[in-house]
Amino acid sequence: MHPPPAAMDFGQSSLFGYMDELQELTFIERPVRRSLKTAEEIERLTVDEDLSDIERALYLLSAGQDIQGTSAIASLPFLMRQSPAETLRTVLPKVREVLQAAGAEMQLTAALAFLTILQEESVSVHTYAHSFLHVILLHLEHRDTGVSNAWLETLLSVIEVLPKETLRHEILNPLVSKAQLSQTVQSRLVSCKILGKLTNKFDAHTIKREILPLVKSLCQDVEYEVRSCMCRQLENIAQGIGAELTKSVVLPELIELFRDEGSSVRLAAFETLVNLLDNFDTDDRSQTILPLVKSFCEKSFKADESILTSLSFHLGKLCHGLYGIFTPDQHLRFLEFYKKLCTLGLQQENGHNESQIPPQILAQEKKYITVRKNCAYNFPAMTVFVDPKNFHMELYSTFFCLCHDPEVPVRYTIAICFHEVSKLLDSGVYLIHKELITLLQDESLEVLDALIDHLPETLELMSAGGESTTQENKLSSLPDLIPALTAAEQRAATSLKWRTHEKLLQRYACLPHVISSDQIYYRFLQRMFTIVMTNNVLPVQKAASRTLCIFLRYNRKQDQRHEVIQKLIEQLGQGKSYWNRLRFLDTCEFIIEIFSRSFFCKYFFLPAIELTHDPVANVRMKLCYLLPKVKSTLKIPADKHLLQQLEMCVRKLLCQEKDKDVLAIVKRTVLELDRMEMSLDAQFQKKNYEKDLLDQEKEREELLLLEMEQLEKEKQQNDGRSMSEKTLEKKHFVSGREMKTPAALPKNTPTAVPGPSSGTPSTSKEVRKSKLIRSQSFNSQAFHSKYGNLDKCASKNPTMAYTSSASGLAKTSAMISLTDDSFWTPRNASSAPATFASSAPLPSTSRGTANPVDIKSAGSKDMQPRKAALLFLS
Repeated sequence: MHPPPAAMDFGQSSLFGYMDELQELTFIERPVRRSLKTAEEIERLTVDEDLSDIERALYLLSAGQDIQGTSAIASLPFLMRQSPAETLRTVLPKVREVLQAAGAEMQLTAALAFLTILQEESVSVHTYAHSFLHVILLHLEHRDTGVSNAWLETLLSVIEVLPKETLRHEILNPLVSKAQLSQTVQSRLVSCKILGKLTNKFDAHTIKREILPLVKSLCQDVEYEVRSCMCRQLENIAQGIGAELTKSVVLPELIELFRDEGSSVRLAAFETLVNLLDNFDTDDRSQTILPLVKSFCEKSFKADESILTSLSFHLGKLCHGLYGIFTPDQHLRFLEFYKKLCTLGLQQENGHNESQIPPQILAQEKKYITVRKNCAYNFPAMTVFVDPKNFHMELYSTFFCLCHDPEVPVRYTIAICFHEVSKLLDSGVYLIHKELITLLQDESLEVLDALIDHLPETLELMSAGGESTTQENKLSSLPDLIPALTAAEQRAATSLKWRTHEKLLQRYACLPHVISSDQIYYRFLQRMFTIVMTNNVLPVQKAASRTLCIFLRYNRKQDQRHEVIQKLIEQLGQGKSYWNRLRFLDTCEFIIEIFSRSFFCKYFFLPAIELTHDPVANVRMKLCYLLPKVKSTLKIPADKHLLQQLEMCVRKLLCQEKDKDVLAIVKRTVLELDRMEMSLDAQFQKKNYEKDLLDQEKEREELLLLEMEQLEKEKQQNDGRSMSEKTLEKKHFVSGREMKTPAALPKNTPTAVPGPSSGTPSTSKEVRKSKLIRSQSFNSQAFHSKYGNLDKCASKNPTMAYTSSASGLAKTSAMISLTDDSFWTPRNASSAPATFASSAPLPSTSRGTANPVDIKSAGSKDMQPRKAALLFLS
C-alpha cells in the first residue's frame, strides 16, 4: 500500500517546486499542441459545401489527401445509386487513375466498393463488365497479399454473374498464360482459385478440353503452395465434370498428391478426398481410398500436429463415408484410433504452472486440446459408426472422458452435441443420465449455455426413454435432476451473464412435460416468483414471468393455482413498487397469450384495469398499450358488465389524465379500441375463426385439468374406503352382512352426474372409468407441445374430440366445483421448501354467474382498499 500523502506545504520554497512541476507539464503538452493541424492544412482539407456529391468526389480524388480519396472511393456505391451514368462517365476514370499508385487501404476500399456495386445491381451485368472488370483484373497480382485476396474475392463474385462469352474472352483465355511456370507464384495461386470457380460455368466438353490440362499442370507445379492450393480446388472441379471424369482424372491426381513430400499437400489431398467420398463407387472406396486413408492415419502420430487436428475434425465424416466396407478388424482399428485421439494429451502430468512450460510444449498441448474438441464434435457420427446398441460397451467410457475433460472447449463441444447423442441412443438414453447431471453442474457457464440450447429436447428424451417409461414415474430414475437444475439456475443468477440466465429460464418452460406438478410447485414456482420480484434485469424478469405462467397453466391442483393467482395480484398488481406493477402487466400479457379468455377475465381482468388509477404515469402508459389485448378477451353478451367497466376506466383516463404523454397514448388507444370487433358467444367469426377455435381448445384443456383433479380425488377416496372396508372385515368389526355399496361421499366433494342411467352403480363406475382414461389421455398428450408455442398445443391434439360442443363445455363445468378450498398437502410437506402462504379465496369475475362465497370472503374488512375494485360484478 502507498503511504498517505503528507500535508501540503504552501511555503515559499515549496511553491517554487510546484511551479517547476507545472512547467514540466507544459513541456509534456507541447508535442500534443504541435501535432494539431495548422491553418494552411485546415484550409487544404476544407471542401466547399456548395459542391454536389459527384463534384466533391472528383475534387477529393484530384486534390485531396489519401484519407479523403479513400472516403471518395467508399462513396462510389452511393453515387452509383444516385446517378450511375454521370458516375461512370466522370468519377470512375479518376478512380482508375488514382488506384495506379494507391496504398493498401485505398485498394481494399475500392475492392469492397466494387463488390457492393455488384451486389446492389446498380448497373446491368454488361455495363459492369465493361466498366469495372478490367480494373479488377489489373490489380489481382498486387504485391500486397491482403489486397490481392480482396480483389480476388471480388472477381470470384463477378464470375458468378458474367455470361459465358465474357468469361471465355476476358478470364479463361488470359488464364492459360497466367498459369504457366514462368509466372510468379502469386499469379499461379490466383489461377488455381479462378479455375475452381470457372468449372461450374462451362459444359463438361469445354472443361475437359480447356480447363483440365491447366489443372493437371498446376497439380504438378514445382511449388508446394501451388500444388496444395490446386488440390483444394479439385472438389469444385469434380462437381462440374461429373462422376466419370472425376474417377478418371481427379482420383489419379489425388492419389499422387497423397504421396507428396509436402505435409500441407498431403493434408489438402486427405481433406479433399474425404469431401469427395460420395462421388466414388464402392470398389473405388474399398480398393483405392481405404488403403490410402489407413496409411495416412497410421503415419499421422509421427507427423505434424496440424495433421492430427485436421484428421480428428474429418474422422467422423470419413468413417460415415466408408461405413459398410470395413472388415471387423478395420472397424475396430478405426474405433481404437478415435478413442486414442479423445484422450490425446491427457496422459501427461497435470497441475504444472504454464509459466514454467517451454513455449513449444505449450503450443503442442493447445493443439491436443483442439484434437479432443474435434473428437467431441464428431461423437454423434462415431455413435452411428459403432451402432447405438453397442454404445455402452464401445463408447460410454470415451463419452465419460469427454464430459469430464479438464478443458472447457472440449466440454463445451460435447454439451452442444449432447442432444444429438440422446436422440441416437433412443431407449438407451438412460445410460448418459449421469453425464447430463455432470454438465448441468459444470463450473463453466459456457458449458451450461451450450447444454441448455437443446435442454427441452434432451429432457423430453430422458423422460420418454429409458427402462421406465410410465407416465407416473417421469425421470424417477434420475433423482439428481431437480437439484442440478436448481443449482444451475442459481449459478447463472449469481453470474454477470444475464443472457444465459434468461435462456435457462425460458427452457424451464418444458418442465411440466418432464416432472410432476407438485415438484414444479415446491421446487421451481416460488423461485420464478422471486426472480420476477427481485431481479434487476428486465429480460430475465420477463422470462421468469412467462415460465411462471406456463407452470400455472399446467398445475394440477386448484388450491395451488389459486394461491399463485392471489400472490400475483397482491404482490405484483397491488405491490408498493411501481416496478412490480409493471411486471404484473407483463404477466397479464403472458396470461392472455397462454390461457383462455375466460380464465383471464375471471381472475385478472379487474386487477389489470384497476391500474388505470395508478399514481405512476409509466404504469398507466403501459396499461394503455395493453388495453386492446384486454378487450380482445371479452365475449358479448356474457362479458357485457366487464366491457362497461373497461369503458368507464377509459373515460376516466380521458377526462382526468394530466400527463401529456399518457393522454396522447390514451387517445390513440381509444381509436384502436373503437375499431376492434367483439367476439360473440357460441359462434365463430370468419376473421377470428382460428383464434376462437384455439381459445376454445385452451378452455377445454383448463376444464379437463379441473376434471382430472376431481377424478383423482374420487379415486383416492374410493381406494381409501376399500382399504378401510378390508381392514374392518379382517378385524370382524362388521359381522353378519357384506358391505355391498361404498360409503357416501362427503358433502363438500363435487361429483359428476353421468346422466339418466346414473341409477345403476355399475354404469356409474363405467362413466368414472371412462373419464379417468380420458383424463390420463389428456395428461399424456396435452403437455407434449413444443415449448416455444405452448399456447398452440391444443389445436393439434386429437384427444379433445370428446368435448366438441359448447353445451358439452357447460355441462362439464357444471360438474366441477371451482370453489373447493381444501388444500392438499403432501406427506413430505414438512421437508419441502417454503411455498406460497395460504390466502383468502380469490375474487373472480366468472361469466354469467358470481359465486356468493367468493364475494363474501373478498369483501372482508381485512382487505386493502385497492382490492375494492375486484368485488365489482354486474
